[in-house]
Amino acid sequence: MGDVLLLVLYCAVLGSGVGFLAGLLGIGGGLVIVPVLSIILLHFEVLPSEQVVVAAIATSLASILFTSTSSALAHHKKGNIPWEIAPWIMVGVAIGALISGFMAALLPERIVRLVFAVSVVLIALKMFYSSTKSDSSTERQMPHNGVLTILTTITGGLSAMIGIGGGALLVPLLTFFSLDMKKAIGCASACGIVIALFGSIGYISSGSAHFTLEDGFVGFVYLPALLGIVCTSWFTAPLGAKATTALPVSTIKKVFAVLLLAMAANMMLN
Repeated sequence: MGDVLLLVLYCAVLGSGVGFLAGLLGIGGGLVIVPVLSIILLHFEVLPSEQVVVAAIATSLASILFTSTSSALAHHKKGNIPWEIAPWIMVGVAIGALISGFMAALLPERIVRLVFAVSVVLIALKMFYSSTKSDSSTERQMPHNGVLTILTTITGGLSAMIGIGGGALLVPLLTFFSLDMKKAIGCASACGIVIALFGSIGYISSGSAHFTLEDGFVGFVYLPALLGIVCTSWFTAPLGAKATTALPVSTIKKVFAVLLLAMAANMMLN
């Protein structure tokens, strides 16, 4: 019992940082949760090492359901969610996340880990490169709603597979089509709710044959870790959303890129 309480405490500390980053960057926090929670689960020997990453991804998605809700509410109050296109994006990420939630649990752990690391490195390089460029006068038109749904189905699927809320992929996509950075982050926060919900359904269903509630699991979601993360991230996410309005866009992008590279390096080295 003492080990479980200590694990919850570790996850509460993790959640406080994750919540702030979720509000600041619209990332849902999964890029931080997955590698750090993997280390915590290994340290406490919660489950076999070959299932640690999948459990961390599933628990990350479940926590993002709460974190993104808190972050999205804060962004909505500030008018940062473009509701004229958000429903079409949400449909796409929901379809992708539901499919991916079932598929990822069937893949070998090393494949999931590799997909996570490679994905975030590419995202980081793209974000850092765009942060060093001077603002371009080129205006790219937002694609037709149907095309936007198809594009976001792909981003939603990959996001659920690696346990992130979608901001790491949606923010670059939406800013590429000339959507304001703050509105892209707000939209990503709202879509993180959808990705987390449908992705969690897939991981819970596919993991129900491996773990039981008596073990502290619902599918692949580890409840003590979920409790620890959510109890602090819910309150720190609005603080990050407030910081978004105070920081320049280039600074936000650089913070984003450095964070991604650090997390990818950790996953590849460990």
